[in-house]
Amino acid sequence: MGKQATRRPDYDLIEPIGKRVVVRKDDNKRETRSGIVLPDSHEIPVITGRVIAISKQIENDEDLPIRQYDRVLFDPREAIPVELEHDNRLYVVALDRVLAIFRRSESDSAAGKRRSDVDADDIDTSP
Repeated sequence: MGKQATRRPDYDLIEPIGKRVVVRKDDNKRETRSGIVLPDSHEIPVITGRVIAISKQIENDEDLPIRQYDRVLFDPREAIPVELEHDNRLYVVALDRVLAIFRRSESDSAAGKRRSDVDADDIDTSP
């Protein structure tokens, strides 16, 4: 018999519905650049990631502060994994499960100051 073909998904985009976002989970890191050792993932039930898609409902609501490409902290317990990419790091997350959005302060970005070590470790601007 010949090689078995790997089945690719028929879709390459995902658009969440309602008050949901799609988040690409960050890689798990055990230690920051400054040497802070992070606990095991079972000790902290939250994950960081980058928002890659937002629903139309969120996009059209100016009162909701989350936008595409924001880096967020979210609770993965009710997040729904999506098998759209080979590494399976995508999750559909309800907006109420997004716990925080990482932002730079206006004074730091305007003055060109260095970000904190913890923040600098994981910032990735790629979609």
